[in-house]
Amino acid sequence: MPRPRVHDLDALLDVAERLVASSGEVTVRGLAAEAGVPNGTIYHAFGSLSALLAQVWLRAATAFLDLQTARVDAASSPVAAVVAAADTPAVFASVRPDGARMLLRVKADRLFGPELPDEPADALHALDKRLIALLVRLARLVWDRGDGLAVEVITTCVVDLPTAFFRRDITDPLVRERLAAAVRAVLTVPPRKKAQP
Repeated sequence: MPRPRVHDLDALLDVAERLVASSGEVTVRGLAAEAGVPNGTIYHAFGSLSALLAQVWLRAATAFLDLQTARVDAASSPVAAVVAAADTPAVFASVRPDGARMLLRVKADRLFGPELPDEPADALHALDKRLIALLVRLARLVWDRGDGLAVEVITTCVVDLPTAFFRRDITDPLVRERLAAAVRAVLTVPPRKKAQP
């Protein structure tokens, strides 16, 4: 009969998220000390530090994408949907500041590396597919096309611009206004036409 779990794994993931957001790096020893758990708890629950960090990333990125999708769903127009998607990091930061900082400042592959067990690797792949589907959906809403050239412009609006604008201050309302203006400006220039075969 396995021993009962006495440590709250969500609390452990919260501590790991905070450490990643503040320093970009986590060690088993540092996480265990900060969370007040034995090192063995981390290995027993997650198998490796990489798997734990992948779980931290997945948990935050899934919550972020859920929020982003809900904001797109609630938007009043295609342009408003893209602006809402771009602004989601600021909204996410108001409810989950450590998760927002981590997603904006730390590259996923640098956090947990390429050697992951199949389960978290598959979950990360599925999350990427969800994000791509959202980008394609936004491109179709704005220009009625979901090809790579259209998705590239949406990616500029929803990924590149927010990363650049929110890098310094994700809470400044003026930064959010400037981001919205930049997104609207980018959307006034349609994507290139697809090359004819």
